[in-house]
Amino acid sequence: MSTMSTATSTMSTATSTEPVRFDTKIAVLLREDLEPWQRLNVTAFLVSGLGTALPELIGEPYLDADGTLYHPMFRQPVLVLEGAAETLAAAHRRALTRSLRTAVFTADLFTTNNDRDNRAAVRAVPTDALDLVGLALHGPRNAVDKALKGARMHP
Repeated sequence: MSTMSTATSTMSTATSTEPVRFDTKIAVLLREDLEPWQRLNVTAFLVSGLGTALPELIGEPYLDADGTLYHPMFRQPVLVLEGAAETLAAAHRRALTRSLRTAVFTADLFTTNNDRDNRAAVRAVPTDALDLVGLALHGPRNAVDKALKGARMHP
């Protein structure tokens, strides 16, 4: 099976009525004390990291009935969860030990205003000392579930 296939063989044409069951999961874990605008901002940044690093997660472009073209999006749902700072740190450690693809957003990134400074802020801090406010994961469903143990669905 090619790496382009992120769903089981039940995923077929758009006209199929068969349920789609994905072999992988995309999840975002946010620190529970973020302001609403921060939650949205962090989520947007994190999922953009997965979409660019894992192009096989992106589906086909959309067209409306008039033929207007829209950008493609992820082929599968994105779960958004929340937890305490300790939950994020534990999920981060578990994700790394399971070799899951991850994107991170640290508290320091709220004080920067460009990509270069964002990357420098993360690079300046050792892995275990990152002040995580958000984490995005992609990988096999059960591995992602195990990494996110203790997190709860975002309200």
